[in-house]
Amino acid sequence: MVLSFYRRNAWWLGTGMLLTFASSFGQTFFIALFAGGIRAEFGLSNGEWGGLYTIGTIASALLIFQTGRFADTVPLKRLAIIVLLAFAASALLMMGAKHVAVLALAIFGLRYCGQGMMGLLAMTAVARWFAANRGRAVAVAFIGFPLGEAVFPFLAVEAQGFLGWRGVWLAVAVFLVLVILPVAHILLRHGRTPVGEGAGEEAVGMGGRHWTRRDVAGHWSFYVLIPGILAAPFIGTCAFFHQVHIAEVRGFDLATMALAFPVYAAFSVTTSILAGSLVDRVGPTRILPFFLLPLAGAISLLSLPGGVWIWFAVLMGTGVSQGVVMTLMGALWPTLYGTRWIGSVKSIFSALMVFATAAGPGVTGWVIDLGINFPEQALTMSAYCLAISVAYFFVAPRLTAALGRPAPQAA
Repeated sequence: MVLSFYRRNAWWLGTGMLLTFASSFGQTFFIALFAGGIRAEFGLSNGEWGGLYTIGTIASALLIFQTGRFADTVPLKRLAIIVLLAFAASALLMMGAKHVAVLALAIFGLRYCGQGMMGLLAMTAVARWFAANRGRAVAVAFIGFPLGEAVFPFLAVEAQGFLGWRGVWLAVAVFLVLVILPVAHILLRHGRTPVGEGAGEEAVGMGGRHWTRRDVAGHWSFYVLIPGILAAPFIGTCAFFHQVHIAEVRGFDLATMALAFPVYAAFSVTTSILAGSLVDRVGPTRILPFFLLPLAGAISLLSLPGGVWIWFAVLMGTGVSQGVVMTLMGALWPTLYGTRWIGSVKSIFSALMVFATAAGPGVTGWVIDLGINFPEQALTMSAYCLAISVAYFFVAPRLTAALGRPAPQAA
């Protein structure tokens, strides 16, 4: 039955996977690979590079918050094409940047289109297209993220050797226009609800109703979930962003470190698929107390002495938590808040995630400049994950109970 689901819905699942795969060029793991060349050419310290990245990313988060609602009103095909064209233009801007201000503008465009809108479009579409098997569908769409993390780091590191960092960004723009855009154009012709997955019906959330963005922002669940949901992308982004710094501090070879990304991807994909089935069986709220535990253990390893195998272990644990959290987010928001305004609702969390990944490199880079290297900061991050996990043991039952309550009667 499970295999039949994947075969029957391969077209729509593939659409979601393509969008998340294409987001790679705006993700921190990819942009951070060029930190050495960019810092050297523009004369930036770790803190200055992190601060510049933070400024561009925060600006992109503000725009996501304003434009995320278009996912509810503009046809997916049209919106995806617009975003992909803007994405390619941002890559060209990165390639030709000669001034720090232009560099910041390019980062803004890459982060807005890549980490922000491409993922938002993918997860919004899947949330609408699937109901009974939403967890499995989100897990498959999520595979595009780790697939990009497995493929592109090694290619980018190798390509920089003969193209230079600017030449790689030109190749990115060409790839987006000549490969991703045509494939997206074909796949998005069938942007409809697959048979047997809701028949176009909108799913309600807590209280048997559809939640608007204002409703979500006024409910306690929003403020309780945010600190935990953002922990994995915050910490993972910091580790990826400072991988050049980590290599320098720990004496790791950067090319060898890049080989750890396929391992990360394998753990992330496997965990995502398993988490998708688990979410469909037990519900997303019951998983909340557990998803940060692998990350807590993994990130603490950076503070220990040892060889480059430590980096591989860190990415394994990070991959497990990331696999769960991305599947969890894709299923949790429509489960709690319904699907009618899911694009608008998801834009809140997408913007906040971008804010978190913006603050991470800037804050940790500033701390590095103060003389506390990233491996020394890792224990604090691990303790934070453990504290959130303990808190969620008390939060999860309340959310589960809220899903079963009827809608309140009007006064």
